[in-house]
Amino acid sequence: MKKIAMVTGASGGIGQIFVRELVKETLDEIWVIGRNQERLLMLKEEFGDKIVPICKDLTKDTDIVSISDLLREQSISVLWLVNNAGIAKMAPATAFSISEIRQTIDLNCKAPAALINICFPFMEQGTKILNISSASAFQPVPYINLYAATKAFERSYSRALNAELKLSGITVTAVCPGWVDTNMLSKEIAGKKVHFPGIIPPEKVVKKALKDAKKGRDMSVCSFYVKCQHFHVKLMPQKLTMKIWLHGIKKYISTHGGKNE
Repeated sequence: MKKIAMVTGASGGIGQIFVRELVKETLDEIWVIGRNQERLLMLKEEFGDKIVPICKDLTKDTDIVSISDLLREQSISVLWLVNNAGIAKMAPATAFSISEIRQTIDLNCKAPAALINICFPFMEQGTKILNISSASAFQPVPYINLYAATKAFERSYSRALNAELKLSGITVTAVCPGWVDTNMLSKEIAGKKVHFPGIIPPEKVVKKALKDAKKGRDMSVCSFYVKCQHFHVKLMPQKLTMKIWLHGIKKYISTHGGKNE
């Protein structure tokens, strides 16, 4: 039986680092899923024949179902599933089009849940599922409201699912980093350089996430800064947390932008 890992949003940022680290695991193949065929092929060139590029748009039901078809065509055991693909946009919630709302929810919420259910029949005891959530899942976050709400879904879904699957020996881990130094972040807004407190490289997030998953933890919180943030938001009223956040971003909120990874 072929032992595989599956990584969505694999063509850049955190996803690419996951691929780099999973190559070191005892696996026959790593299925890298994304919308950019050229960048997926570059992963194959970099990491070798173990990489299987799969060009899919996970906001489309037909593309998700086609992954199920690929699994059924072979004798496969899914040992790692990394749901990393996601959309982030900083903007007032009322500025989102219906299409943007749908795409954000479909990619950040529906796709991970659907892929887990599709892959579950092909999983075994010891399989690890990692859903890339965010520190923004810890509290309501104005002006990245939609993104933060989808990440709160991922965190809650992951931790509850981990409890459900405990007897099957499958671990589900919500990965909750703070600011991560990838191309997904807009480094400048309205001519102003953006300050990201506690920003860390993606390598640190990925290594901690893999380590926590192997330990069976249902949540991975990377860096002392984010651990302190997690502790503080448990104690502070959420209205105060939002007020502090709004004070920190007030010079940026007149201009906004987003990227799809």
